Amino acid sequence: MTLGLSLCLSACGTTISDKLEVDASPATSAEATLSKSPAPMHSVAPGSITLPKQESLEAVRLTATSDPSSSAYKIGPLDLLDITVFRVPELSKTVQVAATGTINLPLVGEVSAAGRTAQDVERDLTQRFGVKFLQSPQVNVTIKEYNSQRVTIDGAVKKPGVYPIRGETTLLQLIATAEGLTDTAQTEIAVFRKADGKHQAAKFDVDKIRSGHEKDPEILEGDLIVVSDSSLKTTYQGLLKALPVTSIFVTLL
Repeated sequence: MTLGLSLCLSACGTTISDKLEVDASPATSAEATLSKSPAPMHSVAPGSITLPKQESLEAVRLTATSDPSSSAYKIGPLDLLDITVFRVPELSKTVQVAATGTINLPLVGEVSAAGRTAQDVERDLTQRFGVKFLQSPQVNVTIKEYNSQRVTIDGAVKKPGVYPIRGETTLLQLIATAEGLTDTAQTEIAVFRKADGKHQAAKFDVDKIRSGHEKDPEILEGDLIVVSDSSLKTTYQGLLKALPVTSIFVTLL
């Protein structure tokens, strides 16, 4: 299915030629290039660590956020992690995930973190510390700062800007994060993303989502969301009209 369209999306930095092709394949998040250097290696002499007594060990759970979606969040480069080893302060650190996706910790050295949940890293560290260094270690990992996965929301919202996303985030949740729609906002919202090297777009009707007639779509890393109003650039208005139906991503050729 194709539609005639000639647009230039300056906000996306993308030029769109004269065809739209419906692509029903699922979209993936945009790739990001990160240039941060790996975190330095730390070392601690095993003899300098006072091990806790086995009978006094109790699990301690620290929760960085009450948002349940944080448990499904995949750690990425530049995220900041709080790592607590119960009653062993020498091993408790706040570390930043390097561009390589790893963290470096005393005794255990380099540990893979990117693409894993905090619980995954927690289990890994518990196993590593327990092999040689600690008896029944209690390790807790929380995400202190979410820096690796970001999306942009623009147009008729009260606080447009770039926001981090934590795990599964829907369109309505992102609008709420941007403090809601303005009084001049229209119901149609455009979502732009890059999937498999191709630029895609879809329109959604916020009233239909709120009434349950349309599914609240998941927002992915790198997405650009534009909320329409009467002052929206002609470029975006033309694209919204050209998209065939709501809730379907089409490939911009």
